[in-house]
Amino acid sequence: MALVLGLNPASAFASAEIPEGAVIVAKDGSGQFTTIQQAIFSLRDYKPEGRAAVYVKKGVYEEKLLIPAYKTEVSLIGEDRDETVIIWHDHANMPSELGRGGTIGTFYSWTMKVDGPDFICENFTIINDAMTYHNPSWHEDHENKAHVGQAVALHIEADRVIFRNCKIKGFQDTLFTGNNDGREYFENCYIEGAVDFMFGPATVWFEQCHVHLILKGYFTAASTPADHPYGYVFNRCKLTAAEGLTGQWLGRPWRNYAYVLWKECEMDVDLNPAGWNNWGDPAREKTARYYEYNCTGKGADRSGRAPWSHELSKKEARKVTLSNVFNQPKNTWIP
Repeated sequence: MALVLGLNPASAFASAEIPEGAVIVAKDGSGQFTTIQQAIFSLRDYKPEGRAAVYVKKGVYEEKLLIPAYKTEVSLIGEDRDETVIIWHDHANMPSELGRGGTIGTFYSWTMKVDGPDFICENFTIINDAMTYHNPSWHEDHENKAHVGQAVALHIEADRVIFRNCKIKGFQDTLFTGNNDGREYFENCYIEGAVDFMFGPATVWFEQCHVHLILKGYFTAASTPADHPYGYVFNRCKLTAAEGLTGQWLGRPWRNYAYVLWKECEMDVDLNPAGWNNWGDPAREKTARYYEYNCTGKGADRSGRAPWSHELSKKEARKVTLSNVFNQPKNTWIP
């Protein structure tokens, strides 16, 4: 299967040109602000006149970036995907009074958090480098990771969120797709991590994305609510893993009714033949919704797959469209 990972030409800011009226961020002081957070806070709350844009020039921005719920319809556009970088270093086991046991916990470990609805992000690299920041010798001792826990790069709680042409890099729990009723769309993105590195309850469509596992583990840990017909849909995506890795899993159910579909994906990975893991709970085999359709590559062999996973028929696969996946009563959204 030929996989084209080019940027969608329909994207409003695909050229990375500065949109008219955009707030400009530049580390060298040539813009209105030198940090992205300052620029976000400068925008009008609940902007009635429509979308606001923040344009960020090339540079490494060491920030813990929040898009608050009252900053709606924001477009965050980087000058260049590889050279416009947001990076932070928190992990779940860091001491704090915020979480249980005196640590910050998984859900405050993010580098970027999106609470504001109708958010668009393009041409960025978003990194949580807690593993290497707190353990510089990790590459020599990569199995000893007990002192660094979950470290989220991107945490989303908003509805109707789009990420295009972005890199999202972390280790354990890279991407948290929060909000039971949230809808998120990723296009032409590279997402990298290890244990359960894409997880959460939201309904998410991944279009022509490249997902890469850096240690043996699980690509997904969805927690789709029981009454939601769809969860994670990977459409025409590419799966890879670090050299020498074998026995990876397509997913395990964080909650009982997890939904994951790999549709027409290129699986260039040495998967565990079963493909899917029940997270140590056989009861979840009766409720988890795990599907594949027309995938290719050495990882696509379903002859040894877990019998509680399923291959969609062509008729069933045709029903999995953006409009069907993101439709909600009185609130249809197509990115």
